[in-house]
Amino acid sequence: MPTYRDEVVVLRTHKLGEADRIVTMLSRAHGKVRAVAKGVRRTSSRFGARLEPFMVVDVQLYAGRSLDIIQQAESLGAYGAEIVADYDRYTTANAMVETADRLNEAEATPQQYLLLVGGLRALSRGEHAPRSILGSYLLRVMALSGWAPSLVDCARCGAVGPHRTFVPQAGGVVCDACAPAGSARIGTAAIEVLRAQMAGEWDVVDAAAPAAAAGAAGAVAAYAQWHLERGIRSLSHLEALR
Repeated sequence: MPTYRDEVVVLRTHKLGEADRIVTMLSRAHGKVRAVAKGVRRTSSRFGARLEPFMVVDVQLYAGRSLDIIQQAESLGAYGAEIVADYDRYTTANAMVETADRLNEAEATPQQYLLLVGGLRALSRGEHAPRSILGSYLLRVMALSGWAPSLVDCARCGAVGPHRTFVPQAGGVVCDACAPAGSARIGTAAIEVLRAQMAGEWDVVDAAAPAAAAGAAGAVAAYAQWHLERGIRSLSHLEALR
């Protein structure tokens, strides 16, 4: 049908002409969608504010030849205001939507959509530290894409863990015998944080020592960027990951 409805998260926008925008969205049922929102840059626009990054929206679209056309937009989750008001939340949200954009260039699943919505909701409400929400999101979305890291047994030889060395190129934790020369050990406490982020054990994540949380954040960021084969630019702005 030429007209369809879907729930979407706005990932990014680009100016088009004098008053329009191209909106890139991750949808619940149609994967990644790029559509034109006509007239949204005018002050009289009825739904321009609903089509900003990090917003969750119910949209009606007309299927075009190259780009669809947004006909209606109703807000489902207005997370943008709370996110952009805080630098750490804003840079974290940018890293999340940039990752979603990279992972879903071909297709997406409802689980990936729901994971991003849940992450942005938790971020806007300040439920946990931004870097912990990002770490959990990155681990889970990479797992949904078939790149779940090994966090207990050695990713190379299968030696029973726990192990203290995390090597992104190897696929997760490795034993001392398999660790490449010069590999940095992030420690068992940091790896425990990674396991808790993957499992959603937020009591463990929130109680982690700063050093363990920082080690986990660096490991998951390196792992995601290795598998995406290019850097996530927004991560360079996160002070917690420097």
